[in-house]
Amino acid sequence: MLRLVFPILSLLVSVALLLAGGGLLSTLLAMRGGVEGFDELTLGLIMSGYFVGFFLGTFVAPLLIRRVGHIRAFAFYAALAATTVLIYPLWVHPVAWTLLRVVTGLAVVGLCTVIESWLNSQALPEQRSRIFAVYMVVSLLALASGQLLLDLQPPRSFALFSVVAILISLATLPVAFTLLPQPAMLPAPRSNIWQISGMAPSAAIGAVLSGLMLGAFWGMGPVYALESGLDRSGVGLFMMITICGGAALQFPIGRWSDRGDRRTTLAAVSAAAAGIALIAAALSPGPGVPLFVMFFLFGGLAFALYPLCVAQLLDQLPAGALLAGCSALLLLNGIGAALGPVTAGFLMHRLGPDSLPAFFACAAGLLAIVTSGRRLFRARQIFHHARFHPMLRTTPAALELLPDIPVQPPEGQSP
Repeated sequence: MLRLVFPILSLLVSVALLLAGGGLLSTLLAMRGGVEGFDELTLGLIMSGYFVGFFLGTFVAPLLIRRVGHIRAFAFYAALAATTVLIYPLWVHPVAWTLLRVVTGLAVVGLCTVIESWLNSQALPEQRSRIFAVYMVVSLLALASGQLLLDLQPPRSFALFSVVAILISLATLPVAFTLLPQPAMLPAPRSNIWQISGMAPSAAIGAVLSGLMLGAFWGMGPVYALESGLDRSGVGLFMMITICGGAALQFPIGRWSDRGDRRTTLAAVSAAAAGIALIAAALSPGPGVPLFVMFFLFGGLAFALYPLCVAQLLDQLPAGALLAGCSALLLLNGIGAALGPVTAGFLMHRLGPDSLPAFFACAAGLLAIVTSGRRLFRARQIFHHARFHPMLRTTPAALELLPDIPVQPPEGQSP
């Protein structure tokens, strides 16, 4: 394992610093917004801005990287992200924060695209699966550990924003001093959302609904935790426990899905997530161990839905369409993630904090119904049986690390 990790250690350190800062920032903004008197609907709109920027940045980042190279592009996006973070406490206004969240999302997807395309270029065919797994483990641990930094200072303090900016700036150092050769950017696959939705409707619908749930969790989870009576350290612990659940249960769920019709697993996991969310809604508002247990289980189930959809798609597409299909699925998930916080914020504003887990239950229940119907009435067409890979929503560059995806030749070379 050390022989595998050592050549890409600088990239892994960079992504750990970046995501630790990004995870802290999302929770910090939700808490600071509450202190400033922003209501739930306003916070939902602000948090949706990040996913809008992430969605737009997916198209913009490859253009800049091709123009200036990986290291310069990383420095550009890191400076943009760090500067944006420091503006938040200086310009506390809902419209300003929404625009800043869009810019933050655009910068973060640019940084991730640089790292993931670099990882892809360093992975030998037989190493791709293990490098992808290591990258996802580092990402989840960084997101979880970032929540622990929330207890350093109150949200109204400038200090926590400075910590985020420092972490993002430090992420530039390993990349700037790496001796790895800069890779050529691979041609972007042409994604046809409607075609993919027709070929693998369960995966497409699941990508949108899982995006709705996790977008709402990242954006409004800290608000829900605060309104459930948790203090500052409790909010960080709540977010960390949910993320750890997502890290702990993906692998056993994935192993189960590899043994049969993946739609059965998708329906069962969705139904279980809906049931757990309903129990959480009945428990809230009110802090306590049962609430943490419910969200650990919910995180484990909800975080597995998108990678299950990816595996389902890989099963059903021919080899030549896999990368374009995964990119289309990523876009669908991004659309759901952008709609999640504002929808959840509207419901919480009108109905109270317990409407967030109720929203999760509705989305997961709908996915369970759709996939169960598809399982009963449509035969499963399999081009090749893919393996489940634990993952977070990421950029198209990381999808090229999946061993089921054919290796793309650099630009200017024929396959």
